[in-house]
This record gives sequence, C-alpha cells and structure tokens, in this order.
Amino acid sequence: MWYDALEAGGGCVGVLGAGESGLGAAYLSRVKGFDVFLSDCGEVDEPRAKELESMGAQWEKGRHSLGRLAECAVVVKSPGIPGEASVVLALREKGVPVISEIEFANHYTRAKKICVTGSNGKTTTVSLLYHMLMKAGVDVALVGNIGSSFARQVAKRDHACYVLELSSFQLEDMYEFKADVAILLNITPDHLDRYGYEMQRYVDAKFRIVRNMTGTDSFIYSADDAETVRQLAKMEISARRLPFSQHMVEGLGAWSDKETLHFTVDAGEGWEMPVGELSLRGLHNVNNSMAAGLAGEVLRLPREVIRASLHDFVGIPHRLELVGEVEGVRYINDSKATNVDAVWYALESMRTPVVWIAGGTDKGNDYSALEGFVREKVHALVCLGVDNAKLRSAFEGLVDTFVETRSAEDAVREAHRLARAGDTVLLSPACASFDLFKNYEDRGEQFKQWVKRL
Repeated sequence: MWYDALEAGGGCVGVLGAGESGLGAAYLSRVKGFDVFLSDCGEVDEPRAKELESMGAQWEKGRHSLGRLAECAVVVKSPGIPGEASVVLALREKGVPVISEIEFANHYTRAKKICVTGSNGKTTTVSLLYHMLMKAGVDVALVGNIGSSFARQVAKRDHACYVLELSSFQLEDMYEFKADVAILLNITPDHLDRYGYEMQRYVDAKFRIVRNMTGTDSFIYSADDAETVRQLAKMEISARRLPFSQHMVEGLGAWSDKETLHFTVDAGEGWEMPVGELSLRGLHNVNNSMAAGLAGEVLRLPREVIRASLHDFVGIPHRLELVGEVEGVRYINDSKATNVDAVWYALESMRTPVVWIAGGTDKGNDYSALEGFVREKVHALVCLGVDNAKLRSAFEGLVDTFVETRSAEDAVREAHRLARAGDTVLLSPACASFDLFKNYEDRGEQFKQWVKRL
C-alpha cells in the first residue's frame, strides 16, 4: 500500500493544493517526521506561505513541477483538483500513488468515524450530530468539508470520535478508509461540470462512502430519494441498512407521519418524538433530524440526549438564516443553497410571497423542478450573477418582475424596492458563488451586511 514505501524509507509526501486540505496534509506529514513538497499551480497567500515556512515544508506556487512530485512516495491531492488534471494523470502513469487527504489522515487514527454526505443537508446534519455527541460527553471533533481538515485535527490532537462532512470531491481517491456510521442524505444533480455532466459518475462518487463497510457498521439513507434507492438496488452492502422516510418504514429505521418521528434501531424497541419539538423547521430538516437521531441511536447515546439535542440545536449560518425584518419584509440568507434541490426545499418552506435572489456560476442546473413553486410563490426574481441567461430563459415568463444585478448591494436594494409588507426576500442562489464572491459564505455575509444597512 501507499504507506509501506513512505514509512519504510522515511520518504517525502507530495501535496497538491495549498487550501485547508493541503495544508492539513502537509502539517500531519511534518508531525509524523516526513519531508513535504507542496505544489500549487495558483497563488499562495501570505498567511498560508508563512504557515508552510513555519512547519518546514518545501513548496512552490504558479506551477506543478512533475519531476519533483514524481520523487515523492505518495501524493495527497486536494479535493478541488479533479482526477483528470494533467498532473494527476502524469503521476499515476509514473506509478506514484495519489490519495485524498481523508485517506491520508485516516491511516494515523483509530477513532470511530461518523461520515455524512449528500447533495444537500450535510453541514446541518454534521453540526447537529456534533452538538449531540458533545452534549453526551463524547471526545469528538467536527472535520472535513467544514472547519479544520481531518489531517490537521489528527495532527494537533487525535480524538476518540470524528464527525466528517464529506463532499463527493473528498470521497474520491479514498481506498482503505472505512466509516463506522455512514449517512447518505440525498443525491440530486450537483457539480455535474466536475463529472462530465454524467449523473452516474456523481452517484458513484457519493456511494464511495459505503466502501469497505462491514456487518458491524451502519448505513443510514433516505428511502425517499430516487437516485439512492436506484443505486442500492444494484449493490451489495455489508453494513446494516437503516432507512429514514416521510412514509412508514417497516422494520428498522426512522419515519415521519407529519406529526411524529418514529425511531427503531433495535428490533421491538422504538421511541417517538413530536415533529413540533424539533428545533429545525422544514421538510428537509425533518429528514436531517431523523438521520442524526438514527446515528445517535446507533452510537448508543442516551435517548434523553438525542431528544434534547434535536430540540435545542441552533441552525447554521447561510442556511435559511433569518437576517431580520425591515418595513414588514423578512430577509432570509440561504446562500449555501448552491443547487436546485436546496432551493426547492427553501421555496417549499416559504409561507409568504417571495422576492427571490438567485444566480451565480451555473453547475449544469435544470430549473424545471422549481417552476411550480416559482409560479405559485415568487412575484419577483433578482438575479445576482455575471451570466443569468439560463435563469432568464427558465423564469422570465413566470414572474411579474425580472431584474439583473452584479453586486450584493444592488441585489438587496432591488429586492427592497420590489418587496411589499408581508413578503419574504429569499437569497437562495441555486448556483456557486465564484463569479462575484470568494465563496458562499462571502456571498451570504455581504447579503446580511447590506440588509442591515437598509
């Protein structure tokens, strides 16, 4: 395996990318006594450069020196770099193992791992699980696609348990990694530009979360998600299956009858919780709560802790976050809604007329699923993006007003002008943020900033 040559000869670890994942892998490598060569074909800002210098890593920016990387015993690839990148293909052709940061960090911990993936709901669910485990007194860290990288946390202080948020990008290039509890929330079209606009490739990446699982592990999934159910019909999975659903589940799992959540993990022994006691609102959050509750049961957390956590958890920023009310108009920041399915759930939860702010970098979106809600609930669409042609084509005839903007300030001011008392202004973009913003957090923070200036 990749670690045999590395650990036998004290070789060099190559790292592709100087983001949080790459820096974490470099840091763990240095802690374990390995030389590091980090390569980033873009810029490396001053704080990251200082961190690399302080840990004694060798590094370069603005290029990938293939000859230098090929001398490494293993290369850890950051998730933002696709497997088809020329440097990755060249390294593999030379026989150099290329692995993910998650795979690399996993080799240096024996902790229990609760892993969550899905097109939507990952951050809310892992944050809820972390809250639940902390309340139960478990030595736990929250890592992955949220906060610190897995590798950095393992290097700083290993924990007994990790809750990992895993994107499809992070699930690539994992080979020996195994989750103790794997949660697959849903699979809807997202990041298709990364996968050659082939949905099956995206599905396959998501299902890597069940790789290597055994009969002592648990797989929690949505029985209502068409792509998940279709893929499961073609697979053999050794882990115990625990579905959650908005319809009655026969046997083990969780389900909702709209008024009550029902949980059964051990045959003949179940418990219930009123939906009205959940802290998180909306259909999607009922699903997230059922998934987290099942995981808590699998981990044998006290039921009073599970129930209390589902009741008192505070939601995360940028996900249906109420910013405030101005002149009778509610402003909601849902900047993390970067695909159509996330927007579907946001619009589904709206109970007042909507001024919808959407747009950004399209990821192969098909907006047809939103037409019913837009026709029923949205009277104005404010586009926030460089290229809004697809949004215009999909919705211009369905809303009373369609305007285009290129800054958060202009989008908020236009929405304020168009909104009437009793309306909701909803930032739920359905797109990535990189055309005008650093990331979805930057987009959301700018939205909140300008709302507070109204």
